[in-house]
Amino acid sequence: MSQLIFNRRTIRKFKQKRISKAILMDCIDAARLAPSAANLQPLEYILVTKKLDRVFQYTKWAGYLEDGSPKEGEKPTAYIIIISNSKINKEAKYDVGLAVGNIITTALEKDIASCIIGSLNRHELVRCFKIPKKYIIELVVALGYPEQTSKKEALKKDVKYWLDKDGVLHVPKRKLTDIAHEEIFAKDKAMRD
Repeated sequence: MSQLIFNRRTIRKFKQKRISKAILMDCIDAARLAPSAANLQPLEYILVTKKLDRVFQYTKWAGYLEDGSPKEGEKPTAYIIIISNSKINKEAKYDVGLAVGNIITTALEKDIASCIIGSLNRHELVRCFKIPKKYIIELVVALGYPEQTSKKEALKKDVKYWLDKDGVLHVPKRKLTDIAHEEIFAKDKAMRD
């Protein structure tokens, strides 16, 4: 499990190989089993494998890249739209985070790459997928077999990810020693040592 977590990277270019419905349902089942505040379980999921362009047209990809959207022949082969029932819980963000973590980890275990998308035209997605008013679109998870490599880098000054000449995505990450505090909050590294 820890190796999956350490190796997972966001991927935005996918092979055009279909994902079996059994794998996709395993991802949703893993989301269903995630912890839920007060066990209210407000989340539901819309699996999209046929109306892919209806989702794609209402998503925005890779804001730091000049042209980060997948091209034809690189687009996801499945999406999971995560919705929450506001009548059950008006604020389900923690549930959403835990469920998404389970989706992307389960997918990666089966060699499926993912991209979590929050930049969405929710109004149009609600219309296209006939989502009732009591539901909120939280996030969309794009899925597919990876056609891109992504590599973590040490964060120096800028959090912006970039593509190198070979198309490898480089993603700066903060060092563990810069974010982990022991016993008290230490304002700077010298205080931690």
